[in-house]
Order: sequence, then C-alpha cells, then structure tokens
Amino acid sequence: MGTEANERPDVFWQADLDSAAGELVKIIEEVKPHVLITYDEIGGYGHPDHIQAHRVAMRASELASWRIQKIYWNTIPKSVIAQGMEAMKEIGSDFFGAENVDDVPFAKDDSFVTTLINGNDFVDAKMAAMRAHETQIELDGPFFALSNNLGLQVWGHEYYTLVKGQKSEPFDDQGRESDLTSGVVL
Repeated sequence: MGTEANERPDVFWQADLDSAAGELVKIIEEVKPHVLITYDEIGGYGHPDHIQAHRVAMRASELASWRIQKIYWNTIPKSVIAQGMEAMKEIGSDFFGAENVDDVPFAKDDSFVTTLINGNDFVDAKMAAMRAHETQIELDGPFFALSNNLGLQVWGHEYYTLVKGQKSEPFDDQGRESDLTSGVVL
C-alpha cells in the first residue's frame, strides 16, 4: 500500500469498482457458483490488489441475479501465526519485525475461523503454484521454510470465515466446517 506502482491508473487497485464487478458478474451468471471464496476486507495482509479483489467479489455477489449460497473470506488465525513466529525464532529469524502475534495486523482471533480445510495432500501442488510467481514470492526465505519446521499444518490447512450462508456438517472437533460445499443445495 502507498507505493508508486499502486498509484498508476492501469493497476487493478485503481479499477472502477462497478466496472470490475460487472466483469465478474458475467462469470457468475455463466458459471452459477454455489460458493464464492475471496480475501477478507484487508486483503489478507493489506495488499491493494487483494483488497480490490475482495471489494470486487463482494460487489459482484450483490449485483448478480444468481444468488451465491455461501461466501467465505480467507483468514489466518492468531494461533497459527504464533506457532510460525515461534518456529522462526527457533531458526534465528524474526517474523517481519513483529514481536508477538498482536503486532501482526492480519492475524485474526481464532474465533473467526468457521471452516478449516485439510489440504495436506495438496501441499506440494500449492508450493509449486507459489513457485510459479517467482517475481512476487521468494520461497527460499525463512517464512516458507516453516513448512519444514511445523510440518504440513501451516501450508496444508486453509482457514476461512463464513460470511454468507449457514455452517453445515461435517464439523471438526472444534465445531468448524470441514467442507466448503456442505449444506449447498443443488
């Protein structure tokens, strides 16, 4: 946020909200999704394009005549970030200068997590997808090395907040959904 590149008129962050949402509405009307997943209101960690993606997705869901049954925002619970911070300290690194989890603005209280998806079988594919964005993500640094320290818990789990629709079984032992499509009526 606040960088010169984000001030350019041709970047997504600067796109007209209703025009961009209109493009997504066309896709919603064609595909007719039952579930929509987007970033939270701060774009996960404050990235302007992610914030805009959130705004566009939410606006498109309002404008579309097709009614999406469930909408989720991704989230990162404080407990997971705290574990990551501890693991980074153990290898002699810090967590982007944060002293504790409360210093991390994108960390959400664990109570916001309504849904936990176990993607342990897909960690390799997820990391390969991130490697495809080498100009944006550096996977060799200590942050991504956490997968070696915390196992699959960090990169194998995806956390969400259900913001539209009803939580539905199956639930895990903490009462969180474990299937994004549970309760969807076809």
